[in-house]
Amino acid sequence: MRVELDEPKCVASGQCVLAAPEVFDQRDEDGIAFLLDTTPGEDSLDGVREAVAVCPAAAIRLAER
Repeated sequence: MRVELDEPKCVASGQCVLAAPEVFDQRDEDGIAFLLDTTPGEDSLDGVREAVAVCPAAAIRLAER
């Protein structure tokens, strides 16, 4: 699976970082999320799915590679 993040939609809530810190981080200057890993392993997918579900801006999605 491939993780896609629409940064312009991000509202800097940080929920994705809490759900999957190995995949997401936030910029120091404005808190906008960015991807650390666009193709995480199976062991990270549950956290990514949670991040997709809890993102208040619906800025994250999982896509087939």
